[in-house]
Amino acid sequence: MRAIDLVALSTSGLRARPLRAVLSALGIAIGIAAMVAVLGISASSQAKLAQQLDALGTNLLTVEAGQDLFGAEASLPKDSEGRIERLAGAQGAAGVGALPKTRIYRSELIPEAQSGGLAVRAADTSLADVLDLSVRSGAWLNEATGAYPSVVLGDRAARQLGIERAGSLVWLGGQQFAVVGILDPVELAPELDTSALVGNQVALDRLDYDGSPTRMYLRADEEALAETRALVPQTLSPEQPETIKVSRPSDALAAKAATDETFTGLLLGLGSLGLLVGGIGVANTMIISVIERRREIGLRRAIGARRSHIRRQFLGEALVLSALGGLGGAGIGALVTAGFARSGGLPFALPLYVPAAAIAATLVVGAVAGISPAWRAARVPPTVALSG
Repeated sequence: MRAIDLVALSTSGLRARPLRAVLSALGIAIGIAAMVAVLGISASSQAKLAQQLDALGTNLLTVEAGQDLFGAEASLPKDSEGRIERLAGAQGAAGVGALPKTRIYRSELIPEAQSGGLAVRAADTSLADVLDLSVRSGAWLNEATGAYPSVVLGDRAARQLGIERAGSLVWLGGQQFAVVGILDPVELAPELDTSALVGNQVALDRLDYDGSPTRMYLRADEEALAETRALVPQTLSPEQPETIKVSRPSDALAAKAATDETFTGLLLGLGSLGLLVGGIGVANTMIISVIERRREIGLRRAIGARRSHIRRQFLGEALVLSALGGLGGAGIGALVTAGFARSGGLPFALPLYVPAAAIAATLVVGAVAGISPAWRAARVPPTVALSG
C-alpha cells in the first residue's frame, strides 16, 4: 500500500463523520493546550525574573545587626560604610538608619495614631547608586537637600499619603518637610517602598539620629562575592562577629522561582491528566468506528486487503485524529501564553521544544489508543463482517 493511499484511507472515516472527529480531537487539544500554556507561562515568568535580576544584579548583600549571646540587641558601627568599602571585592556600600520614634503624616491635622505604619529612615546619599534606585518624580537626595528638611518617599508610602509628584509638603517629626522625590518600586529592597527617606545630616540635626545605621547595602564583585560576604562580620564587629547577619536578597527571588516551578509541576500533572482523558476519547472513537464499519472491513478483505492493511488504516486514523488535536492544542496554548504575557507585562518566552514535544506526545497517545482497535478490526473474518 502506497503512503498516499494510506493517508486517503486514514482520513476517509474522519471526513465521513466530521463532528465526531472534531469532538474527539478537542479532548486531545484541551490537554495539550493546558500543558503548553502552563509551560509557556512558567517560562515567561522566569524570563521576567531573569530580566529583573539582570537589571538589579545578584551581587547585592544586606547587612544587619542581630543579638549577642545574652540576647541583647547589637548595633552596627557608625563608620560601617567606610569599613565595608575597604573590603576586597566591595564595589560600593550605603546604609539606612531607622528612626522608630519619628512619624510621617500628610499634614499636622492627621491624628497621631494614624501613621499608617510608614517608616522614616535616614539614608546615605550614595544609596541610589548602590541600589540603582529609579526616581519616578523629582530627584534623589544630594549633599544639599540631605542637609535640609527634604524627604524622598517610597512608592507605597507616596500612594498611601496621596502624593503623586514631588513638590508637596508633609509633616515629619513634628515639622514640615518638602518632598523632593518619589521612588519606583525597589525589587531587592522592598522595605524602602513603605519608607520616607531623609538625609543623614538633617536626621542628626533635627530627628535625634545617633548616626548608627540599622541596615547596610553592599555591592560586591560577582567572582569574589562569597569571600566578601564571609569577611563582613569580622570587619564590622571583630569582637562579636556572630551578631552580624549578612543576607542576599536575590536568594528570596530564587526561592520564589523554585516555588513557581513546584506549582508548574502540579499544573503540568493536571494537563497530563487532560491528555490521558483525550486519549481515552480517541480510543473510544476508534472502537465505535470499528463496530460501525464492519461491512466496510469485510468488503475490503473480500477484495484482497490484508490484515496489515486494515491495521494501518485504523492506526492511521487514530494518529491523524491525535495530530489534529495536538496541533490545535499547541496553537491554543501558544495564544493563551501570548495573551497572559501581554496582559501581565511579561516577555513571551515559549521554547520551541514545548509545542514540538506536545505534538509528539499526542502521536504517542494516539498510537497507544489506536493499536487495540486496529488489531480488533484486522481480526474480523470477512464472512462475519459481511454478514453483519
